[in-house]
Amino acid sequence: MNTKLPWFLTVLLAVALVFVVITRPASQGDGSGKAGEKKVLYWVDPMNPENKSDKPGKAPDGMDLVPVYDEENAAPAKAEKKVLFWVDPMHPAYKSDKPGTAPDCGMDLVPVYEGDEGPEGSQSDVEGYSKVKLTTQRQQLIGVQTGVAETRAIGRRVRTVGRVAVDETRLHKITTKFDGYIEKLYVDYTGKEVRRGQPLFSVYSPELLATQQEYLLALRAADQSPLLLEAARRRLQLWDISSDDIRKLEKTGETRKNLTIYSPANGFVITKNAVEGARILAGEPMFEIAGLDRVWILADVYESELAAARLGVRAAITLSYLPGRTFDGTVTFVTPTVDSMTRTAKVRVEVDNRDGALKPEMFADVVIQEPERSVTVVPESAVISTGTRSVLFVVKDDGMFEPREIETGVKSERYVEIRSGIEPGEKVATQANFLIDSESRLKAALAQMSGPGGHSGHGQ
Repeated sequence: MNTKLPWFLTVLLAVALVFVVITRPASQGDGSGKAGEKKVLYWVDPMNPENKSDKPGKAPDGMDLVPVYDEENAAPAKAEKKVLFWVDPMHPAYKSDKPGTAPDCGMDLVPVYEGDEGPEGSQSDVEGYSKVKLTTQRQQLIGVQTGVAETRAIGRRVRTVGRVAVDETRLHKITTKFDGYIEKLYVDYTGKEVRRGQPLFSVYSPELLATQQEYLLALRAADQSPLLLEAARRRLQLWDISSDDIRKLEKTGETRKNLTIYSPANGFVITKNAVEGARILAGEPMFEIAGLDRVWILADVYESELAAARLGVRAAITLSYLPGRTFDGTVTFVTPTVDSMTRTAKVRVEVDNRDGALKPEMFADVVIQEPERSVTVVPESAVISTGTRSVLFVVKDDGMFEPREIETGVKSERYVEIRSGIEPGEKVATQANFLIDSESRLKAALAQMSGPGGHSGHGQ
């Protein structure tokens, strides 16, 4: 009965076979016929074999020329690895003591050399992987490059887009607590800058006029009814009549037809509903004044990146209309909820804006920089993610590539934090990782099938 492998292992073995073919130490000489090498007769274009050349180079289409060897007069080779057996590349459980073709698929049997069959020295602590030993020549052929695990100060960066908004703690609405009519308008357009104590408008109110007259009557009869005087004074104060105005009323004994309303803070008029001569109602907002010397940047941050947007973290703000200028800000608030549609939360960044360069409703680019910390990192290209775990290959001095299962942390630019599995100073493979990965898995599969409980043929 035939023993067939699962489809994913079959694909893995096919990839590994390509690796073996590419990296097979075929002694490509330079035509000099040195010991252990075949003599090169000429080089040909692999796409157009009729095109020949007496030296290596590239074909017109850019492909490397392929050497054609003198098979009959090959020089005797130096000591080669001993072939232990041949296996079916699609069904490694099938073994043969001589070369040939597989009985099922008709593919050429692949030799398994001494040292490649999975001895104790090639076993790995990572399940499903074996150590791989590559000569310098084979590493060059497949383009292996290496890097070094090192200690670096890194911090996660979150890039997003924000909108300039008014600092709500510097926003003031101007209203009256009595009905009346606007007699004189001193601030007559939206966007005007005002200072604290600057007059905004004057209002005539019959109700206010009557209250002033009541206060003067109570003032004359203060000896008989002091409580009535205090009640009239309190009523004026509740209508935001200042103490200076009350003293002036007491001194002159004359009521004022209108009352002037002043600005409570420095800022800019962002809303104006007041019109000269118009009737106003108690509680109706006439002006909205915002202090813009400090503004908010409201940015959307994905829930997966919220860990980096903590309170107190610094942020850099740039605008397209001010190239080359960066504003420094601080994260002061993160909304306690996440938008169910966009999966983002609002992050508030406070920015100094005393020169007025940032204007409400502008768009800005925001970079939130997590505080840097010293950690072990490797180049990002060194890490192979399988979906359930992360693996990299540590390069030993003897050309052995040892698989290591690692725990990764944050990514910063071209580096990945390694929380466990590797120490600073160890060399890791950064290029050709997937070919090494395929070879490692193939060796592990062969070792498993040739060990106790394995099969030695399609059917026994």
